[in-house]
Amino acid sequence: MPTFILDGRTMQDHYWGIGRYVYHLARGLAQYATPDHFRVLYNPHAKNTRFDLTKLAQPNLEWCPIPVSALSLSEQSLAFQHALSANAALWHSPYYALPYALSLPLIVTLEDVTPLVIPQEMPNAAKRLAYRMLNQLAAQRARQVITLSQAARDDLVKQLHLSHDKITVIPLATFDTFQPATPREIDRVRNALKLPARYVLYLGVNKPHKNLLRLVQAWRKIQTNAVLVLAGQWDARFPEVQELVVRENLEDCVLFRHNIAEADLAPLLSGATAFVFPSLHEGFGLPPLEAMACGTPVVCANASSLPEVVGEAAILFNPLAVSAIEQALERILEDANLQAKLREKGLQRAQQFSWERTARETRRVYELALGGR
Repeated sequence: MPTFILDGRTMQDHYWGIGRYVYHLARGLAQYATPDHFRVLYNPHAKNTRFDLTKLAQPNLEWCPIPVSALSLSEQSLAFQHALSANAALWHSPYYALPYALSLPLIVTLEDVTPLVIPQEMPNAAKRLAYRMLNQLAAQRARQVITLSQAARDDLVKQLHLSHDKITVIPLATFDTFQPATPREIDRVRNALKLPARYVLYLGVNKPHKNLLRLVQAWRKIQTNAVLVLAGQWDARFPEVQELVVRENLEDCVLFRHNIAEADLAPLLSGATAFVFPSLHEGFGLPPLEAMACGTPVVCANASSLPEVVGEAAILFNPLAVSAIEQALERILEDANLQAKLREKGLQRAQQFSWERTARETRRVYELALGGR
């Protein structure tokens, strides 16, 4: 029974998307690769209010506390902790920051290289250069690279000069908690967050590539009794959206709700009149898929990987045009028949993605890295 190390130190509040990826991957591997043994690293000192590790108590999961942060010098010492890698066949890192001197075969997941595609995401040129070099080092050190979409693979080839043959595309999926919530659960979350009956929801971080400024600019032109809710992780480095809302006196129609508990995400999505995702660039774009799994109509940007995710089950718009965002939102808000149609299409689309597929294809990449076919 081979042992694989899965570096799960990103299962913490700081890493919104990557943390969710590795949490669900650990669960999927434990469930669908039962002959194998997985040593999952986690940081017991990191703030973690989102991931209940006790729910991942499986016989083939070994939890290994590692109080070492990613992107720290002490992280490199993990490569020389022989007890940590004892009897392990392979190390899988879901993040470009990793112990680069590992003697074990390495798999790395590179979800995206957004700061290289959209430089304003990381305006400091020196940091951006370091980011590029660390991603290149991780990719060169790895035997195989996993990414989440064809668009992300194209970015890796262009930005890091990787070979297509070294990259395997394995899409994400929603998990079983994302399904249409009961009216009681929707009311509970809506009342707790002080939301009206009609709201359009954005769920994610507020970094520049999420394109929230254009979203708010579009929203202020719409005549509706619904409100726009910007929910999710808040990065204080990017206050421009809140400043715009205050400057334009939009506090009554644009609401901020940060740090939503994992248990409240499905009811929050289920209760929304529509879900909007105006991002300029995504390695995958899981929130629209989660919204569709909850039966919520989706409108999103026709950019990067998002068309791969939503297929024909969403209204797509040009994210660079405020007028296009406005028209898409007006269309979904005014047409109840369209809402019903997109709910049905979205539920069907979400079923095409599964963590069983993600886990099994990831396990096949492990075999490929170890010399199998």
